[in-house]
Amino acid sequence: MTDTINNPDNSRRTFLTLAAAGPAALAFGGAALAQTTDADPARLPGTGRAAIVTGSSRGIGAATAKRLARDGYAVTVNCLVNTDLAAQVVAEIEAEGGRAIWRQADVADPDAVRALFAANNEAFGGVDVVVSNAGIMNVGPFADMTDAAFDRMIATNVKGSFNTLREAARQVRDGGRIITLSSSIILQVPPGAAAYAGTKADQQLYAKALARELAGRNISVNAVAPGAVDTQLLRQHGEEALRGIPEATPLGRLGQPEDIAEVIALLCSQGGGWVNGETVFANGGLS
Repeated sequence: MTDTINNPDNSRRTFLTLAAAGPAALAFGGAALAQTTDADPARLPGTGRAAIVTGSSRGIGAATAKRLARDGYAVTVNCLVNTDLAAQVVAEIEAEGGRAIWRQADVADPDAVRALFAANNEAFGGVDVVVSNAGIMNVGPFADMTDAAFDRMIATNVKGSFNTLREAARQVRDGGRIITLSSSIILQVPPGAAAYAGTKADQQLYAKALARELAGRNISVNAVAPGAVDTQLLRQHGEEALRGIPEATPLGRLGQPEDIAEVIALLCSQGGGWVNGETVFANGGLS
C-alpha cells in the first residue's frame, strides 16, 4: 500500500506542482490539489486506503461515506436498524466505481464495534480513517427527561463514541485520520438541550486527548461540530425546531449533510493533516 500522507516524494511533487501553478495555488493548496487529483484517480487521497464511518445509513454519515469513496477510500458503512438504507449507500458507492460494504452494529456494544472493525479489515486489509458519527438526539427540560431517553443517549453518544475511538486508536494505521462528531449546540446551549450538548462536548475532549495519546504516529484526531443540518435527526423534532435558523445563519440556509462531509473529507486529505486535536465548527456562521 502506498502511504500518500507519509511519502516525502509525493509531498515534494505536490509542492512543486502547486508552486508551478503560481502564488494563488499555494494560497489555496487544498483546492489546487483537489483539481490535480480529480484529473488523476491514482493520486486520490484515499487510494489504497480504507475508512469506517459509523451511523452512515443516512444523513451526515451517508454523505461522508459517499464523499470518502469518491476520494478513493474503500468504505465500511455502519447502521443500527436501517439495513436497507445502508445497503443503498453501498449500492450508490459501487455504482460510481467505489468499494464498500455495510455492517450492522450498535456502537454502544464494544463487542459489536470490534466486530465492525474486523469486518472492515477482512474486506479491505486494515483501516486508515475512522469517522465516529453515530449518535442520537434526545432533548427536553431537566424535569421532563426520562431515564430511558437519557441513558440511551449516553450509551450511544458517549460510550459508543468512546468504543469507536478506542478501537480506532488500536487499529488505525500510522498516517491515518480519526474524526468524531461534536455539535455547535455546545456554543449556546438552549433550554432543553443540556443533556445532548453534554454528550457532544465530550467529543471535544476525546479528540484533544486522543491526538496527544497518538503522538509519534502521524495520526491526526479532530472533532467536527456541525450547526443546524437538514437531517432526520433534526427534523424529528418538528418544523418548529427549524424556525428562524436559516434567517439567523449568515449564509442564510440550513446546512446540508454534504456540507459537513466536505469538511470531513478535507481533514482526511493530505492538506488536512496539520489540523490536530481541534474542534472544527462547521455551521455557516451560526454561533
